Amino acid sequence: MTPKFIEMPPSVGGMDPSNILIAGVGGIGCSWAHQAYLRCGMGAHLALVDADDSSFKTGENIHVLRLGHALDENGCAALPPLAEQRMRGLANLTNQLFKSTELVILLTGLGGGVGTGAAHELARQARQSGAIVLAVAGLPFDSQPARAAIAKDGLERLEHVAHVTVRLSLERLARQARERGQMWQMGAEWIEDLVDGLVRTLMRMGLINLDLMDLRAIVDQVGGATMLVGVGRPDDPKGILESALKAPLAAMDVSGAKGCLIQVEGGLGMTIGQVDAVTALFTSALDDDAQVILGARVSEDLVDTIRVVTLLSGIR
Repeated sequence: MTPKFIEMPPSVGGMDPSNILIAGVGGIGCSWAHQAYLRCGMGAHLALVDADDSSFKTGENIHVLRLGHALDENGCAALPPLAEQRMRGLANLTNQLFKSTELVILLTGLGGGVGTGAAHELARQARQSGAIVLAVAGLPFDSQPARAAIAKDGLERLEHVAHVTVRLSLERLARQARERGQMWQMGAEWIEDLVDGLVRTLMRMGLINLDLMDLRAIVDQVGGATMLVGVGRPDDPKGILESALKAPLAAMDVSGAKGCLIQVEGGLGMTIGQVDAVTALFTSALDDDAQVILGARVSEDLVDTIRVVTLLSGIR
């Protein structure tokens, strides 16, 4: 296969971190978003949306959006329409928040009230403001058919408005967390790696730079879309690909994808040959005429490690 690689020339500088918003919606979404925000530590903003005060944190560049009055003990549990209505009622606040926002990374769990009802409305408001919206949506466990039925409607709405919606399997996430001896709610390193990789990709200059226009070129492809992240040793490209394929995602066949944005990040010893080897593996299943945009960067904190963040679009 000979994908059409577009290597971008060096740019003047990375994206302004204040233009990136990490948003958590609902209890688990807020937890994931806060962890990812702390992991990035690069000046991006954080928005926490919930009806439960226990989800909220304080700190620089943290914005709290409460769905309902603080005295409302019922919240929005199992009431997606109420959460959607209250999210819509916060439009004046979100309009101010989105004024300078170019990218929203939205994290949520579906199947309850807040995530199912408010996530797609927040995504709609963000996209209406002109921002790119990349969403990660956790899907209920197999043993929760009632929550799965609720989640289905929320997922369809979220996929309709977000540019990219990654379907995260809580079943696989919990299984992987148990294998590491962690609680699944707190063991979402995959999410942190993905968000950190996306933020670094757009904010820091590299050997081959990616920017928001490259991101738009890929997300505008017609069809489904998802994101992958793989981590491994520089001399083991197959291991890096296997790491990406073990992601706790819901089943999706990505072969034949029409668009691919791929960022390869490694330590000081990373070579062009290693970048080529990893990129060739990650793009081998794409459509023959796929548009591939490549970025590469050296980061001193990645010692003897390569991390690959991939956005795939145009999936049939």
